[in-house]
Amino acid sequence: MTAHSTAAPSPVPARAAGRAGADPRTAVVIGSGFGGLSLAIRLQAAGIQTTLLEKRDKPGGRAYVYEDQGFVFDAGPTVITDPTALVELWTAAGRRMEDYVELLPVSPFYRLCWEDGYAFDYANDQDELDRQILAKNPADVEGYRRFLAYSREVFREGYLKLGTVPFLHFRDMIRAGPQLAKLQAWRSVYAKVAEFIEDEQLRQAFSFHSLLVGGNPFATSSIYALIHALEREWGVWFPKGGTGALVRGMMKLFEDIGGRVELNAEVAEIETAGERATGVRTHDGRRFAGDLVASNADIVHTYETLLGATTRGTKEARRLKSKRFSMSLFVIYFGLKRHQPQLRHHTVLFGARYRALIDEIFKGKELAGDFSLYLHSPCATDPSLAPEGMGSYYVLSPVPHLGNADIDWTVEGPKYRDRIFDYLEERYMPGLKADLVTSRIFTPLDFQSELNAHHGSAFSLDPVLTQSAWFRTHNRDRAIDNLFFVGAGTHPGAGVPGVVGSAKATAGLILGERAA
Repeated sequence: MTAHSTAAPSPVPARAAGRAGADPRTAVVIGSGFGGLSLAIRLQAAGIQTTLLEKRDKPGGRAYVYEDQGFVFDAGPTVITDPTALVELWTAAGRRMEDYVELLPVSPFYRLCWEDGYAFDYANDQDELDRQILAKNPADVEGYRRFLAYSREVFREGYLKLGTVPFLHFRDMIRAGPQLAKLQAWRSVYAKVAEFIEDEQLRQAFSFHSLLVGGNPFATSSIYALIHALEREWGVWFPKGGTGALVRGMMKLFEDIGGRVELNAEVAEIETAGERATGVRTHDGRRFAGDLVASNADIVHTYETLLGATTRGTKEARRLKSKRFSMSLFVIYFGLKRHQPQLRHHTVLFGARYRALIDEIFKGKELAGDFSLYLHSPCATDPSLAPEGMGSYYVLSPVPHLGNADIDWTVEGPKYRDRIFDYLEERYMPGLKADLVTSRIFTPLDFQSELNAHHGSAFSLDPVLTQSAWFRTHNRDRAIDNLFFVGAGTHPGAGVPGVVGSAKATAGLILGERAA
């Protein structure tokens, strides 16, 4: 494996150094998404010989990379909001992140656009934010500052204190209860924003963030308002060479410290003996033994398929399938023969409806007639992701998951793509269709088949309060005590900081056992 190696200074210092030393145990990690990669690095750095297995031909999971005619398309996450969590991985391994990958600052963080022509540049500049809010609704200048103070308090309690602490026992939830109650965690993100901000478009501007981790702003706990403070604390970053360059850098780090990687190694079964996992078997018949097994695969898939021959797997899969799952996504990756410089790196395009549309996305039985979109234009920050003078893009639309809406995406996908292209060309990207060089789509069916995602959900369990912390899949299985979990379906949840944090929590359990 090779990585894009750069020599720019790291944007932030590491928060803590990792531990190292010999450990006679071996580990098998299933799945090379950010969660699996982060856990594999931590375990290998601690002296546990670790093998990382990946179903597909490239690492990254949702952070896969497509390349076509000189265009580079990051398939998944494109927003890095806590670089300190990444720096920690290299520090744990005794290396420097800047020797493997360079992070570029993104400003503004997002441009938010509405159909009436209003646009808001969400930047990490208080004076600029005040100026824009004052022009929209003067009363909301002070309201925003109070919301920011609330967001920072939630960030301290919910992210810095609890984000990497595993909730294995209900007493852990009870201990956190008083502070969660003080922060009114039972209220939704939107309701909490609306407490501080009057203007409806500004309410949308400061409540949409939960959608980035698969949460409905009108149902997700207000704890997720911490995302706003997290972005204000460390900024928004983009890896030079794309998110795929960060994945390659992490893979190179893992291999440099002695980790073993197997691509095209789809796991068929987690093998067990009694109440212990003994290793895994791949579909091509290979067996990988391990003293511990960790899954970064979809949680329902892990229990229902990989542990399907066990009573524990059957029972837990049945329980999980009764839960609420996040929405899915419809994504179009496309390359244009001309770069469109009017676009910012990240643009959120709000449709005519907000609450009603979100309700249909999370509960609807069919595809809505309108949409809200996220448009990614990475060449605004890094022109190397397309041939000279050209532009690489993706646009995604949140859509219902397959368990709610039984849509035949083989038929509806191309139609939906054309509707979105028409909309973008009319409002934001003139000449799009005439300049189109290449395009491909990724639908809920692909989330289901390529990523083994239950219902084609893009973010696993819906992050409502009753499916968060202790109520979420634990970082260690209750019955099979050497089986561990990382990724969106376990604590603390989806998003790059969430899944990297889950790896820290899970590694803490594993290494803490050794210390004990």
